[in-house]
Amino acid sequence: MGRSAIAEATKVAMAARRAAPDLMAAATAAKDAVLAKSAALLVDRRKAVLSANARDLKIGERQSLSPALLDRLRLTPERLDEMRAMIDAVRVLPDPVDRSLGEWTRPNGLAIAKVAVPLGVLLIIYEARPNVTVECASLAIKSGNAILLRGGSEAAHSNQALAVCFQEALRASGLPATAVGTIPPADRRAIYALLKRDDLIHLVIPRGGPSLIRAVTAKSRIPVIKHYQGICHVYVDAAADLAMAEQIVVNAKCQRPGVCNAMECLLVNAVVAPSFLPRIGDALASRGGQLYACPRSRAILGKRPYVRPATPAHYRTEYLDLRCSVRVVEDVHAAVAHIMTYGSQHTDAIVSQDPAAIAIFVKDVDSASVMVNTTTRFSDGFQYGLGAEIGISTDKIHARGPMGLDSLTSYKYVVTGQGQLRT
Repeated sequence: MGRSAIAEATKVAMAARRAAPDLMAAATAAKDAVLAKSAALLVDRRKAVLSANARDLKIGERQSLSPALLDRLRLTPERLDEMRAMIDAVRVLPDPVDRSLGEWTRPNGLAIAKVAVPLGVLLIIYEARPNVTVECASLAIKSGNAILLRGGSEAAHSNQALAVCFQEALRASGLPATAVGTIPPADRRAIYALLKRDDLIHLVIPRGGPSLIRAVTAKSRIPVIKHYQGICHVYVDAAADLAMAEQIVVNAKCQRPGVCNAMECLLVNAVVAPSFLPRIGDALASRGGQLYACPRSRAILGKRPYVRPATPAHYRTEYLDLRCSVRVVEDVHAAVAHIMTYGSQHTDAIVSQDPAAIAIFVKDVDSASVMVNTTTRFSDGFQYGLGAEIGISTDKIHARGPMGLDSLTSYKYVVTGQGQLRT
């Protein structure tokens, strides 16, 4: 089985590599036509997609997947409508390919232009989120890249049903359907073999838990952009509007707890902790929350049944459910120190009406997204106006934060002369 899986994965990757030049050269109108057709097929094939998803959910329930994972996996008519809207949002964005990144003329008369170009072939490795299939395929097509999609076994039927919409749209538009390839999740050896094929694939983006990120990074010969943990913080400052803070914290933790931009740790300034912590603790507990609290927090919260002692390990935990860590800090500097010690440089927020505290937080918190008086849940490519995201990079090289179309391009220099020679 291992060898046949490797052979099949390699065959799909080779087909995507052959298709890449056609995507790279495709006109904006052709790429937009593919996306328009994909969105239409998502509507036409709704029954088939939901049926495939129901199979995955049934298997997931038999395998006792957590409620958070099942929520990530579940498709509904409303979520399919959101996917279709996302495809349309990507379609109407400016084409990132061939845009000028700069032009200048040298003293010897050489005209130099820096021009955006596609990367080539992308490999996306992800877990139980079928919406990633639609996001990544849409962004790849618009940016002129071929793409290999390797989703988790939990969503195998859903991912295949969604990928077919893009493959049929490519074929109908005269472009190779193999530009969107799916890698079966049955055998990990197949993906490990692909991670050695830097002759076929130009960039790998793993989206999942720490073990997946570590395994891909360790085994890949291909450049990797990591979509790492989302240990996101909200710091409630001494000068916070506490009514606003309560709404932001509840939204950041509870609106959709199983996603990477949900709050995992609440930091509260010591000045407001006595009044704010019981209020926010009860609000979170009423929604099913549980708090791992520092000694100062526990002293304020008393013997409330939803409070447990926090250890340093809790502050490094991405819960992906309604649990979170809580710590009382002296000031904004202590909040920043905690975030820089325990955070994952994903998304961190301050709630404050003090411009000085905000300025310190924004300058000193070295995260991909820093939010001021708003929820961490807005850290998302669609919410940033990028149409969608192929991942949220916690790296600093090439791309950082929500990765949209621009992040899927590189550049080349075009140098024009009139017969100049170097002496």
